[in-house]
Amino acid sequence: MPESAALALGDDALVLSHRLGAWAGHAPVLEEEVALANIALDLLGQARVLLSLVGDEDELAFLREERSFRNLQLVEQPNGDFAHTIARQFYFSVHQHLLYGQLAAGDGPFAGLAAKAVKEVAYHQDHAEHWIARLGDGTAESHARMQRACDALWRFTGEMFQPVDGLEVDLEALEALWLERVTAVLERATLTVPSGARTGAWSAGAGRQGLHTESFGRMLAEMQHLHRSHPGASW
Repeated sequence: MPESAALALGDDALVLSHRLGAWAGHAPVLEEEVALANIALDLLGQARVLLSLVGDEDELAFLREERSFRNLQLVEQPNGDFAHTIARQFYFSVHQHLLYGQLAAGDGPFAGLAAKAVKEVAYHQDHAEHWIARLGDGTAESHARMQRACDALWRFTGEMFQPVDGLEVDLEALEALWLERVTAVLERATLTVPSGARTGAWSAGAGRQGLHTESFGRMLAEMQHLHRSHPGASW
């Protein structure tokens, strides 16, 4: 089992699940409370399976230090406003759906997990695309917020297509399909595809190397607090 790949994909799912879970009690409408919670639970389920391939899932989630996490910098970005959360989810779920589709079609060690997860991620992508269209082609205020969110997160998207040890996929083809899909959805929503660089020299592949943005440390402290405060406790 390629542990590096399992850890990277598991950390992506774990961290984004925790970010989405923070919307509980704060979503703009009741329906979104349920939708975001369901997406968070799907991702948590994926994380548990992937991390268990590497070691003890609880120890990996709650006892590692910041530099030991291998998640993308994109998924650790703060929730911000609702548009920011949707843009983050949109960029990531399009990537994850394409990635798991490729893995499910193969015969590698992730094929079984990917075949199940790709169905979940199809809903995540559809949910995000619905809100991209609704906010982008809505009021002047919602359009402006959606555009700002897409622009702000664009620089984190290139890292999704950096090589990961043990992950045998055609990254060049994935990136081309991702750009095609993202462009089509944004244009339908009357949004402008961001024109800035999708990686920076300082950040290309940084999350996969254990280098994270400032907000991640605070998120991790919150996520791990209970487990670290009561070591060895059973519930």
